[in-house]
Amino acid sequence: MFSHTLRPGVELRYVEMRHAPVIWDRVEHDRTHLREWLSWVDNSNSIADIETWIDSQLKMFAAGEGCGIGIWVDGQFAGVVGTHAIHKLYQRVEIGYWLGREFVGRGIMSDCVRLLTTHAFAEWKLHRVEIVCAVGNERSAAIPKRLGFLEEGVMRESHLVNGQFLDARLFSMLVQDWKPR
Repeated sequence: MFSHTLRPGVELRYVEMRHAPVIWDRVEHDRTHLREWLSWVDNSNSIADIETWIDSQLKMFAAGEGCGIGIWVDGQFAGVVGTHAIHKLYQRVEIGYWLGREFVGRGIMSDCVRLLTTHAFAEWKLHRVEIVCAVGNERSAAIPKRLGFLEEGVMRESHLVNGQFLDARLFSMLVQDWKPR
């Protein structure tokens, strides 16, 4: 099992089937918090749905097309940072992330995204990393801003969340502009 200590008390692990119950518990515990901005929450109605997602993450990782990484804080499952499938032809990937309510505001996700962005450039040899977040989700948008990503613009009504189309902000980082701290 892969495990990486991000900082004292914060550990990253690739998601595995055995993590399904704790991921499900976190989603259930923070469902109201998460569903405000994330469309997948309303389609996660059982541990089986979480297992289906984990299976897709494991297959993506095995094919070298991306990853899903669980975040543990002081031994508790806190959230996920990962990628959508790598666009190998275009040498780019989109990073996605979420944290349970009690873990936000501690810089955890900024550290996770910094590490994953560095990995995308150094290990996967990609040219571009993207982050997309709904307009109005200022906590999410603060992460790419803090890390020096460029806001390229707004994609009109690109995300269907809770039955409503939301505009989304597109942030990007190019390999030649990345300065990990």
